[in-house]
Amino acid sequence: MRRVFLANNTNELWDMLRQYPEAAIYAGGTDLLVRMRKGICDPSALICLERMDCLKGVREEGDQIFIGACTSHTALLADPIVQRSFPVLAAAISRLGSPHIRNMGTIGGNIVTASPAGDTLPPLYILGAAVEIMSMDKTRRLSLADFIREPGHTDLEPGEILAGVWIKKDQPYNIFSFEKVGQRKALAISIASLAALLRVSGEGIIEEARLAWGSVGPTVTVSKEAESFLAGKRPEPGALGEAARIAMDAVSPIDDVRASKSYRRLVSGNLVLRLGASVDGNSPQPAWLPPAD
Repeated sequence: MRRVFLANNTNELWDMLRQYPEAAIYAGGTDLLVRMRKGICDPSALICLERMDCLKGVREEGDQIFIGACTSHTALLADPIVQRSFPVLAAAISRLGSPHIRNMGTIGGNIVTASPAGDTLPPLYILGAAVEIMSMDKTRRLSLADFIREPGHTDLEPGEILAGVWIKKDQPYNIFSFEKVGQRKALAISIASLAALLRVSGEGIIEEARLAWGSVGPTVTVSKEAESFLAGKRPEPGALGEAARIAMDAVSPIDDVRASKSYRRLVSGNLVLRLGASVDGNSPQPAWLPPAD
Protein backbone atom coordinates (compact mmCIF):
# COMPACT_ATOMS: atom_id res chain seq x y z
CA MET A 1 0.00 0.00 0.00
CA ARG A 2 1.35 3.43 -0.96
CA ARG A 3 1.75 5.87 1.92
CA VAL A 4 0.44 9.43 1.51
CA PHE A 5 1.59 12.26 3.80
CA LEU A 6 0.40 15.84 4.15
CA ALA A 7 3.00 18.28 5.42
CA ASN A 8 1.80 21.33 7.35
CA ASN A 9 5.18 23.06 7.56
CA THR A 10 8.80 22.65 6.51
CA ASN A 11 9.82 20.80 9.68
CA GLU A 12 7.25 18.10 8.97
CA LEU A 13 8.28 18.02 5.31
CA TRP A 14 11.97 17.44 6.06
CA ASP A 15 11.08 14.70 8.56
CA MET A 16 8.98 12.96 5.93
CA LEU A 17 11.73 13.22 3.33
CA ARG A 18 14.27 11.77 5.75
CA GLN A 19 12.04 8.74 6.21
CA TYR A 20 10.95 8.46 2.58
CA PRO A 21 13.65 10.04 0.39
CA GLU A 22 12.16 8.49 -2.77
CA ALA A 23 8.69 9.94 -2.17
CA ALA A 24 7.07 11.96 -4.96
CA ILE A 25 6.23 15.52 -3.89
CA TYR A 26 3.17 17.28 -5.24
CA ALA A 27 0.62 20.00 -4.48
CA GLY A 28 -2.36 19.89 -6.85
CA GLY A 29 -1.39 16.60 -8.47
CA THR A 30 -2.96 17.39 -11.84
CA ASP A 31 0.13 16.09 -13.68
CA LEU A 32 1.50 13.52 -11.21
CA LEU A 33 -1.74 11.62 -10.66
CA VAL A 34 -2.33 11.33 -14.41
CA ARG A 35 1.17 9.94 -14.86
CA MET A 36 0.57 7.43 -12.07
CA ARG A 37 -2.71 6.26 -13.59
CA LYS A 38 -0.95 5.74 -16.92
CA GLY A 39 1.80 3.72 -15.22
CA ILE A 40 4.50 6.20 -16.21
CA CYS A 41 5.65 6.48 -12.59
CA ASP A 42 4.98 4.46 -9.45
CA PRO A 43 6.37 6.24 -6.36
CA SER A 44 6.57 4.29 -3.12
CA ALA A 45 5.14 7.24 -1.16
CA LEU A 46 3.53 10.62 -1.79
CA ILE A 47 4.04 13.86 0.07
CA CYS A 48 1.42 16.55 -0.51
CA LEU A 49 2.27 20.21 0.06
CA GLU A 50 -1.22 21.67 -0.31
CA ARG A 51 -1.43 22.55 3.42
CA MET A 52 1.84 24.47 3.47
CA ASP A 53 0.70 28.08 3.61
CA CYS A 54 4.33 29.27 3.56
CA LEU A 55 4.47 28.14 -0.09
CA LYS A 56 1.32 29.99 -1.12
CA GLY A 57 0.47 33.53 -2.08
CA VAL A 58 1.96 36.56 -3.82
CA ARG A 59 3.98 39.19 -2.03
CA GLU A 60 6.08 42.22 -2.91
CA GLU A 61 9.62 42.48 -1.56
CA GLY A 62 11.48 45.59 -2.73
CA ASP A 63 11.69 45.57 -6.50
CA GLN A 64 10.75 41.87 -6.70
CA ILE A 65 7.53 39.90 -6.46
CA PHE A 66 7.49 36.40 -5.00
CA ILE A 67 4.91 33.81 -6.06
CA GLY A 68 4.70 30.75 -3.83
CA ALA A 69 5.02 27.45 -5.67
CA CYS A 70 1.80 26.05 -4.17
CA THR A 71 -0.31 29.00 -5.30
CA SER A 72 -3.13 27.73 -7.51
CA HIS A 73 -3.70 29.10 -10.98
CA THR A 74 -7.13 30.33 -9.90
CA ALA A 75 -5.61 32.27 -7.01
CA LEU A 76 -3.08 33.86 -9.37
CA LEU A 77 -5.79 34.93 -11.79
CA ALA A 78 -7.59 36.68 -8.94
CA ASP A 79 -4.49 38.31 -7.49
CA PRO A 80 -4.32 42.08 -8.14
CA ILE A 81 -0.50 42.13 -8.08
CA VAL A 82 -0.31 39.52 -10.86
CA GLN A 83 -3.02 41.23 -12.89
CA ARG A 84 -1.31 44.61 -12.57
CA SER A 85 2.34 43.64 -12.91
CA PHE A 86 2.32 40.49 -15.07
CA PRO A 87 -0.76 40.47 -17.34
CA VAL A 88 1.07 38.28 -19.87
CA LEU A 89 1.30 35.58 -17.20
CA ALA A 90 -2.35 36.06 -16.27
CA ALA A 91 -3.32 35.73 -19.93
CA ALA A 92 -1.47 32.42 -20.20
CA ILE A 93 -3.01 31.06 -17.00
CA SER A 94 -6.49 31.98 -18.22
CA ARG A 95 -5.93 29.60 -21.17
CA LEU A 96 -4.60 26.78 -19.00
CA GLY A 97 -6.82 23.72 -18.71
CA SER A 98 -10.30 24.07 -17.24
CA PRO A 99 -11.59 25.85 -14.12
CA HIS A 100 -11.27 22.54 -12.24
CA ILE A 101 -7.63 22.15 -13.28
CA ARG A 102 -6.86 25.79 -12.46
CA ASN A 103 -8.44 25.31 -9.03
CA MET A 104 -6.20 22.33 -8.25
CA GLY A 105 -3.06 22.95 -10.30
CA THR A 106 -0.27 25.20 -9.06
CA ILE A 107 2.34 27.34 -10.74
CA GLY A 108 5.07 25.27 -9.08
CA GLY A 109 3.64 22.10 -10.53
CA ASN A 110 3.48 23.60 -14.01
CA ILE A 111 7.16 24.53 -13.69
CA VAL A 112 8.60 21.31 -12.26
CA THR A 113 6.67 19.16 -14.75
CA ALA A 114 9.01 20.84 -17.27
CA SER A 115 6.76 20.14 -20.22
CA PRO A 116 7.60 22.04 -23.42
CA ALA A 117 3.85 22.75 -23.61
CA GLY A 118 3.61 24.20 -20.08
CA ASP A 119 1.50 27.34 -20.50
CA THR A 120 3.15 29.42 -17.76
CA LEU A 121 6.70 28.81 -18.98
CA PRO A 122 6.96 31.18 -22.01
CA PRO A 123 5.60 34.16 -20.00
CA LEU A 124 7.91 33.38 -17.10
CA TYR A 125 10.89 33.18 -19.47
CA ILE A 126 10.31 36.61 -20.99
CA LEU A 127 9.64 38.08 -17.55
CA GLY A 128 13.12 36.93 -16.49
CA ALA A 129 11.78 34.74 -13.70
CA ALA A 130 14.06 33.01 -11.21
CA VAL A 131 13.10 30.05 -9.05
CA GLU A 132 13.79 29.64 -5.34
CA ILE A 133 14.85 26.12 -4.41
CA MET A 134 14.74 25.02 -0.80
CA SER A 135 16.22 22.09 1.11
CA MET A 136 16.63 21.32 4.78
CA ASP A 137 20.07 22.97 4.82
CA LYS A 138 19.90 25.84 2.36
CA THR A 139 17.99 27.95 -0.11
CA ARG A 140 19.29 28.77 -3.57
CA ARG A 141 18.05 30.79 -6.53
CA LEU A 142 18.40 29.97 -10.20
CA SER A 143 17.08 31.46 -13.42
CA LEU A 144 14.13 29.55 -14.82
CA ALA A 145 16.01 29.05 -18.08
CA ASP A 146 18.80 27.25 -16.20
CA PHE A 147 16.39 25.36 -13.94
CA ILE A 148 14.59 23.52 -16.75
CA ARG A 149 17.10 21.21 -18.40
CA GLU A 150 15.00 19.14 -20.82
CA PRO A 151 11.47 17.74 -21.05
CA GLY A 152 10.50 16.38 -17.65
CA HIS A 153 13.86 17.19 -16.03
CA THR A 154 14.88 20.12 -13.83
CA ASP A 155 17.79 21.11 -11.64
CA LEU A 156 16.03 19.88 -8.48
CA GLU A 157 18.29 17.61 -6.42
CA PRO A 158 17.10 14.92 -3.99
CA GLY A 159 15.77 16.55 -0.84
CA GLU A 160 14.94 19.84 -2.59
CA ILE A 161 11.61 21.44 -3.39
CA LEU A 162 10.59 24.39 -5.52
CA ALA A 163 9.58 27.07 -3.03
CA GLY A 164 8.50 29.74 -5.49
CA VAL A 165 9.25 32.17 -8.28
CA TRP A 166 10.84 35.63 -8.18
CA ILE A 167 10.04 38.20 -10.87
CA LYS A 168 11.22 41.78 -11.15
CA LYS A 169 8.28 44.07 -10.44
CA ASP A 170 8.83 46.97 -12.82
CA GLN A 171 8.94 45.49 -16.31
CA PRO A 172 9.93 48.01 -19.02
CA TYR A 173 7.22 46.98 -21.51
CA ASN A 174 3.90 48.50 -22.46
CA ILE A 175 2.43 45.82 -24.74
CA PHE A 176 1.92 42.14 -24.08
CA SER A 177 0.53 39.20 -26.00
CA PHE A 178 -0.05 35.52 -25.30
CA GLU A 179 -1.49 33.24 -27.93
CA LYS A 180 -1.86 29.49 -27.89
CA VAL A 181 -2.82 27.17 -30.74
CA GLY A 182 -4.29 23.75 -29.95
CA GLN A 183 -6.56 21.16 -31.46
CA ARG A 184 -9.52 22.74 -29.63
CA LYS A 185 -10.36 26.21 -28.38
CA ALA A 186 -10.31 25.02 -24.76
CA LEU A 187 -8.83 22.19 -22.69
CA ALA A 188 -6.09 21.74 -25.27
CA ILE A 189 -2.38 21.08 -24.91
CA SER A 190 -0.45 23.61 -26.95
CA ILE A 191 0.62 22.78 -30.47
CA ALA A 192 2.50 26.08 -30.33
CA SER A 193 2.30 29.19 -28.18
CA LEU A 194 3.96 32.58 -28.11
CA ALA A 195 4.40 34.97 -25.21
CA ALA A 196 5.57 38.45 -26.15
CA LEU A 197 6.47 41.67 -24.38
CA LEU A 198 7.14 44.82 -26.39
CA ARG A 199 8.23 48.32 -25.47
CA VAL A 200 6.78 50.57 -28.13
CA SER A 201 7.44 54.30 -28.26
CA GLY A 202 4.80 56.98 -28.70
CA GLU A 203 5.84 57.14 -32.35
CA GLY A 204 5.04 53.44 -32.80
CA ILE A 205 8.64 52.15 -32.89
CA ILE A 206 9.50 48.90 -31.17
CA GLU A 207 12.30 49.79 -28.75
CA GLU A 208 12.64 46.33 -27.19
CA ALA A 209 11.04 42.92 -27.71
CA ARG A 210 10.97 39.72 -25.67
CA LEU A 211 9.63 36.59 -27.38
CA ALA A 212 9.30 33.00 -26.16
CA TRP A 213 7.62 30.03 -27.84
CA GLY A 214 6.21 26.95 -26.15
CA SER A 215 5.77 23.42 -27.49
CA VAL A 216 8.14 23.90 -30.44
CA GLY A 217 11.37 22.62 -28.86
CA PRO A 218 12.62 20.51 -25.95
CA THR A 219 12.30 23.54 -23.69
CA VAL A 220 10.97 27.06 -24.18
CA THR A 221 12.43 28.54 -27.36
CA VAL A 222 13.73 32.10 -27.52
CA SER A 223 15.24 33.94 -30.47
CA LYS A 224 17.59 36.81 -29.70
CA GLU A 225 17.94 37.31 -33.44
CA ALA A 226 14.21 37.92 -33.89
CA GLU A 227 14.12 40.22 -30.86
CA SER A 228 17.10 42.22 -32.11
CA PHE A 229 15.65 42.45 -35.61
CA LEU A 230 12.40 43.98 -34.33
CA ALA A 231 14.16 46.65 -32.26
CA GLY A 232 13.96 50.00 -34.04
CA LYS A 233 11.21 48.94 -36.43
CA ARG A 234 7.51 49.53 -36.67
CA PRO A 235 5.29 46.46 -36.10
CA GLU A 236 4.25 46.40 -39.74
CA PRO A 237 3.79 43.35 -41.99
CA GLY A 238 7.22 43.60 -43.61
CA ALA A 239 9.17 43.70 -40.34
CA LEU A 240 6.94 41.13 -38.65
CA GLY A 241 7.22 38.85 -41.67
CA GLU A 242 11.01 38.87 -41.52
CA ALA A 243 10.92 38.30 -37.75
CA ALA A 244 8.56 35.38 -38.39
CA ARG A 245 11.04 33.83 -40.82
CA ILE A 246 13.81 34.20 -38.25
CA ALA A 247 11.58 32.56 -35.65
CA MET A 248 10.78 29.63 -37.94
CA ASP A 249 14.50 28.95 -38.22
CA ALA A 250 14.96 29.17 -34.44
CA VAL A 251 12.34 26.64 -33.37
CA SER A 252 13.00 22.89 -33.38
CA PRO A 253 9.60 21.18 -33.24
CA ILE A 254 8.86 17.47 -33.54
CA ASP A 255 6.16 15.36 -35.14
CA ASP A 256 3.68 13.87 -32.68
CA VAL A 257 0.03 12.88 -32.46
CA ARG A 258 -1.06 16.51 -32.09
CA ALA A 259 0.76 18.11 -35.03
CA SER A 260 3.58 17.77 -37.52
CA LYS A 261 6.83 19.66 -37.05
CA SER A 262 6.24 21.57 -40.30
CA TYR A 263 2.86 22.77 -39.04
CA ARG A 264 4.33 23.80 -35.70
CA ARG A 265 7.08 25.74 -37.47
CA LEU A 266 4.53 27.54 -39.63
CA VAL A 267 2.35 28.40 -36.62
CA SER A 268 5.39 29.73 -34.74
CA GLY A 269 5.96 32.25 -37.50
CA ASN A 270 2.28 33.12 -37.87
CA LEU A 271 2.05 33.96 -34.17
CA VAL A 272 4.73 36.62 -34.72
CA LEU A 273 2.70 38.11 -37.57
CA ARG A 274 -0.26 38.47 -35.20
CA LEU A 275 1.71 40.78 -32.91
CA GLY A 276 0.64 43.62 -35.17
CA ALA A 277 -2.94 43.17 -33.94
CA SER A 278 -1.77 43.48 -30.34
CA VAL A 279 0.00 46.75 -31.07
CA ASP A 280 -3.06 48.09 -32.91
CA GLY A 281 -5.32 47.10 -30.03
CA ASN A 282 -7.23 44.58 -32.14
CA SER A 283 -6.09 41.53 -30.23
CA PRO A 284 -8.83 39.32 -28.73
CA GLN A 285 -7.25 40.05 -25.34
CA PRO A 286 -6.23 43.45 -23.87
CA ALA A 287 -2.82 44.23 -25.30
CA TRP A 288 -1.76 47.41 -23.52
CA LEU A 289 -0.37 47.08 -20.02
CA PRO A 290 -2.02 49.21 -17.35
CA PRO A 291 -0.11 52.33 -16.34
CA ALA A 292 2.27 52.03 -13.41
CA ASP A 293 0.96 53.18 -10.07
